[in-house]
Amino acid sequence: MKWLIVNGDDFGASAGINRGILEAHRNGILTSTSVLVHRAASSEVKAVTRSCPELSLGLHLELDPAEPARIPQQLDDQMERFVDLVGAPPTHVDSHHNVHYDHRIVPQVRAWADQQELPLRGFSRARLLSRFYGRWGGRSHPEQINGTNLLALVDADVGEGIIELCCHPGYVEPEFETSYAVEREIEVGTLCSAAVRQGLVEREIHLIGFRDMPAEAASAS
Repeated sequence: MKWLIVNGDDFGASAGINRGILEAHRNGILTSTSVLVHRAASSEVKAVTRSCPELSLGLHLELDPAEPARIPQQLDDQMERFVDLVGAPPTHVDSHHNVHYDHRIVPQVRAWADQQELPLRGFSRARLLSRFYGRWGGRSHPEQINGTNLLALVDADVGEGIIELCCHPGYVEPEFETSYAVEREIEVGTLCSAAVRQGLVEREIHLIGFRDMPAEAASAS
């Protein structure tokens, strides 16, 4: 069986990014998102549990690897904030800019995620596909985030088991400063493409969220 989780990072960063993520879920293939709990628009997630009950909601951690001693408090504080906002624990955990991979803090984050019994990006049975990204070297590469390339990535990387496709859809307002701007809107269009959805169907790839992950596949062996 081939399962694909499509996770939109950065929910809560701004109202526009939230809007793009929700559009990609309601009208497209996005099944999951990760919440920045201390950002300006994080409180909007309160309504998501009612309006999009099938969307898996995870915790998008913001951590400081330069101060490893502060990590336990940061983890607990952000978990508490998430539960306050959502009314339930997250379905999964990852981090902003994948900072949890930093060697100075990864043992702490992994131990904490294990204690919480939550799948942690890069350390669960959901193998990460991170190459769906449209900017590097200071230049935009929109061709990397169109539907044709998304399906090419799927053909190259999606086999038996569970894959997490990391993406960054959204709409960026002028006052929101980010280098990844127009690319987010391109991602929304790609994720909402009927051709992409049909391509997944033809490949017999099943879309799931983290909450749908088979129990036996939640933790890496």
